[in-house]
Amino acid sequence: MDCRIEDYALIGDCETAALVSRNGSIDWLCLPRFDAPACFAALLGEEENGSWSIHPDDPDVRVSRRYRDGTLILETRFETATGAATLIDFMAVREPLADLVRIVVGEWGVVNFTTQLIIRFDYGRTVPWVTRADEQTLSAIAGPDQIVIHTPVALKGEDHRTVGHFTVRAGERTPFAMTYQSSLATHYQAVDPEAALAHTEEFWRAFSDRCPDVGSYTEQVKRSLITLKALTYGPTGGMVAAATTSLPEWIGGPRNWDYRYCWLRDATFTLQAFMQLGYFEEAKAWRDWLLRAVAGDPSQLQIMYGVGGERQLPEWEAPWLSGYRGSQPVRIGNAAAAQLQLDVFGEVSDALMQAAKGGLPPHERTGALREVGLEYLESIWREPDSGIWEVRGEKRHFVHSKVMAWVAFDRAASIEAKTDADRASVRRWRAVADKIHREVCAYGFSVEQNSFVQSYGSTQIDASLLQLALVGFLPAEDSRILGTIEAVESELMWEGLVKRYRTSVVDDGLPPGEGVFLACSFWLVDNLALIGRWDDARALLDRLSALSNDVGLFAEEYDPIAGDMLGNFPQAFSHVGLINSALNLHRRRGPARARASHDIVPQEARVVAESEAERSI
Repeated sequence: MDCRIEDYALIGDCETAALVSRNGSIDWLCLPRFDAPACFAALLGEEENGSWSIHPDDPDVRVSRRYRDGTLILETRFETATGAATLIDFMAVREPLADLVRIVVGEWGVVNFTTQLIIRFDYGRTVPWVTRADEQTLSAIAGPDQIVIHTPVALKGEDHRTVGHFTVRAGERTPFAMTYQSSLATHYQAVDPEAALAHTEEFWRAFSDRCPDVGSYTEQVKRSLITLKALTYGPTGGMVAAATTSLPEWIGGPRNWDYRYCWLRDATFTLQAFMQLGYFEEAKAWRDWLLRAVAGDPSQLQIMYGVGGERQLPEWEAPWLSGYRGSQPVRIGNAAAAQLQLDVFGEVSDALMQAAKGGLPPHERTGALREVGLEYLESIWREPDSGIWEVRGEKRHFVHSKVMAWVAFDRAASIEAKTDADRASVRRWRAVADKIHREVCAYGFSVEQNSFVQSYGSTQIDASLLQLALVGFLPAEDSRILGTIEAVESELMWEGLVKRYRTSVVDDGLPPGEGVFLACSFWLVDNLALIGRWDDARALLDRLSALSNDVGLFAEEYDPIAGDMLGNFPQAFSHVGLINSALNLHRRRGPARARASHDIVPQEARVVAESEAERSI
């Protein structure tokens, strides 16, 4: 496809999501949930791999777009020489079927439109059998899947496509509704587009109106919150890392991964973002998903799971898709789920502690999971692993992984001990934490470079080292932390933004080449705030804020030379980073300070009632 990643906007129903381009084409949609096979896959191939366009016939058209305030309802305005009309796109809050609604509204004059619907089930491969149920209803079926289209526009088949032509005048509204259901279903209840629009707007406004003031960043924080909610699978509370698979980290390269799953390492940052803004219901849903997913033998703990907690995420390639701008392969599933990554033990432990500090009601399995998890971690923390970046090369003793193992024992040793057995456990956990701390300081710090390094014995710098101060491994003012921040700024900055590491130097099992990693740049903002470099922190956050697209969405990475977004989109980790960094600058004790000091604003002191301790920097 010709569209850039930033040309897309997101619509969704908290169970799946679609990407809509600036020209009114839906080029990505998986049904019935985020990680299901796509029925529109043109994003990763060609138009023939599935898309749904609604666009004026006049090629000389001016386009603008926006979300309705506080919602995930997209409005794309087309203006031609003869008139103007707005295309309203949204996914209705599911009750219980997945309904995608498009309404074309005439503003002035007359505008002629063409709609072209190309349904291709199974990631753009399978052509469905299309039949007409009545004059306003079409059904497309292939195997277990069925999509029903309902519209007053006359539609006809042309070369395995469904095409319609229509005209809108000032004040006219032309609706389209697409519903997904099992191919076994014989009954279809058409959704009322206007009623669905009103209900969907009410749903999103009720959610976003709870967002407190975050100074000059309020609107971007609110948009990020809406995006995180849209990436959350409502039935379970699990949040996918992104709505897409295989959008490349570098154009033409092989770093193309499936992000439609839930990563444990997102847990603490996400909980902090929700709780610091007063969204305790969402935080509890995410915490509860986490506890269900990790339940069982700790030796079987995975770094990621399906939205329902599924463990089997086999990775395979779809060779019939050419890839975004020729970037291959297109991968479905993620083999990294089977990797050993020690940091997830720390993320789970930290998330549970932050949840308790934030006032979430206790969960009956927390204590038992802590006990068995730490017992297993104590036996493996000295092993090399694949690290936070899921390298597909040789395992190493990554410093970030060891630090997060320290976090696991440190947080457990911080709990209130009420019995002799508890006190004995706390003493044991503190001893292990101290042992890990001494080892990391001895083998993970380079005196010559005055910085922590990526792995034991390495000379390479890694942006994950910015986590050391954020998790409280050492005080932010410690000379070793200051030296590490300076090393990141010196070696990993590219056009003022942060790379994860230097792929041209580090063997991570793949050819070199990727953009700057937006989450890492937000971590630098947080570190600068912790050490009191407020002006630098604000300048970097303002630079990052300006990198969102015209409707406020961030991808995973960015090419600062070409000015293009890279990686899967929209990326939850980037939006979580924006929220937490904005809070760090707006409040005296933001998420970074709270996590580093093992503290957080409790639920009883809702952030909507900000105290005098809060101030704008």
